[in-house]
Amino acid sequence: MNQFDVTVIGSGPGGYVAAIRAAQLGFKTAIIEKYNTMGGTCLNVGCIPSKALLDSSEHYHNATHTFENHGINVGTVTADIQRMVARKNEVVEQTTKGIQFLMDKNKITVFHGVGSFESATKIAVTKEDGSKESIASKYTIIATGSKPSSLPFIEIDKKRIITSTEALNLQEVPKHLIVIGGGVIGLELGSVYLRLGAKVTVVEYMDKIIPGMDGALSKELQKVLKKQGMKFELSTAVSGVTNNGDTVTVTATNKKGEEVSFEGDYVLVSVGRRPYTEGLGLENAGVELDERGRVKVNEHLQTSVANIYAIGDVVAGPMLAHKASEEGVLVAEQLAGQKPHINYNLIPGVVYTWPEVAGVGKTEEQLKAEGVAIKVGNFPMRALGRSRASGDTDGFIKIIADAKTDEVLGVHMIGARAADMIAAAVTAMEFRASAEDIARMSHAHPTFAEAIKEAALDATAKIAIHS
Repeated sequence: MNQFDVTVIGSGPGGYVAAIRAAQLGFKTAIIEKYNTMGGTCLNVGCIPSKALLDSSEHYHNATHTFENHGINVGTVTADIQRMVARKNEVVEQTTKGIQFLMDKNKITVFHGVGSFESATKIAVTKEDGSKESIASKYTIIATGSKPSSLPFIEIDKKRIITSTEALNLQEVPKHLIVIGGGVIGLELGSVYLRLGAKVTVVEYMDKIIPGMDGALSKELQKVLKKQGMKFELSTAVSGVTNNGDTVTVTATNKKGEEVSFEGDYVLVSVGRRPYTEGLGLENAGVELDERGRVKVNEHLQTSVANIYAIGDVVAGPMLAHKASEEGVLVAEQLAGQKPHINYNLIPGVVYTWPEVAGVGKTEEQLKAEGVAIKVGNFPMRALGRSRASGDTDGFIKIIADAKTDEVLGVHMIGARAADMIAAAVTAMEFRASAEDIARMSHAHPTFAEAIKEAALDATAKIAIHS
C-alpha cells in the first residue's frame, strides 16, 4: 500500500495549493481528483472560464457601444458565441495543464478517482473503470469544494433550466435569459449574455442584489446594470419553473403578494452553492458535519478527527477561491510546526461585472449594527481624470474609518479595475492603516487608484481635492 505524509482530496484552488505547500515543506504528498483534469470548480467551470467569457463579451460590447466614442469605426460587428466558448475552453485547458505541471514539478503523486475514507488513515480511490486502490496517509486534507444549489421544486434539466456549469457552454445567445438569484454568479453570467444581445431578467428573493456586500455597492451596481439593460424583479419569491420545450416559464410572488410569471428561453438557477461531501465516506473516519452539511472544523481547520483537516467551500466561511488557497497554506504550514494566521475579515470579495465591484472589511450596515462610531469618505469615479479619459465614469470608492482612531475598517468600491485596486485596501488594512495614512501616500497620476486617496481624504477631514 502506498503511504503518504499528506493526502489532499480535491484539486481546486484550496487542494492543489495545499498539496504544493506541503510538498515544499518536505512532506511526501498525494492528491486525489475525481475528474480527469486538475483545478476543481474554479479552473474548470467557475472563476477562470467565467472570466474568459466576461472578457470576450466585454470586447464585443465595447466594439458595438464605445469604440465610436474613441474615434474607432469598425463597421458591422457580430458575436460568435461558439468561438467564444471554444476560446474559453482553450484558456481552461492551458490553466489545468499548468496545475498538472506544478504537481510534477513538486513531485506530488496524483490519483484520478473518487477518494473515500476507509478509516481515519486509509483512503480508497475508486477509478473510472470501477477498480480500487487504497493508500495510507498520516494526515488528510479535505478540499472537495462545492456544487450549485437549487430550490427543492426546481428540476435542473441542463438544457433549458441550467446552472452556471451549463451557462458556460451555451452554443447560442439566449433571447431572454431569466436569472434566479441576484448574487455574484447570476450577475456575472447575466452580464455575459446581456452584452451579447440577450434580454436578461434577474429575479431575486431579497430586496437588493449582492446582499452580502455594502448596501451602497448594491444600489450603484443595480443602477449601472439597469442602465445597461438588465431588468430586476426584487423581493420576488420564485414558486415554480416549467420547461415548455423551446421556452421556460418562471412563476413567482412579488413584494405586493401578487402572482407573476416570466417567460424566457433559458433559466439560470444561481441561488448559491453547497458543500460537496457525497461519497467521501466521512462516517468511516468519524468526521462530523454541521447543520448545513459543512465539515466541522476548529480554528486550526482541524476536523473532529485529529489527523484530518478541511478547507475551502466545504467548511464555513465565504466560498471564495482565494480563501481556500490561504486555508490550504495554513494547514500545510501548521503540519510543519509553523504558526500561520488568516485574518478572515480581510478576505476581499469581488464581482466581475463591468464596472467591477469589490469590498474588504466591514460594511457600513455591519458597523452600525455593532454600534461602532464611524466616519465615511466617498469619491465618485466620474471626478477622476483617468476615468474620463477611458470613459469609465460609473462608480465610486467608499472608505469607512473608526470615528475615534481613524483606523480603516472597510473599503468598498465599484468602478473600473476595482478587482485589482482592492488589493491596495487589503494591504493597508493588514497593517492597520488610518484613513490619513492612505490620504498622505502618493498615488500615481492619472490612475484609477487616485480615487482611493481622494476617498481617504474625504474620510479623514472631508478635504478631497477633486470633488
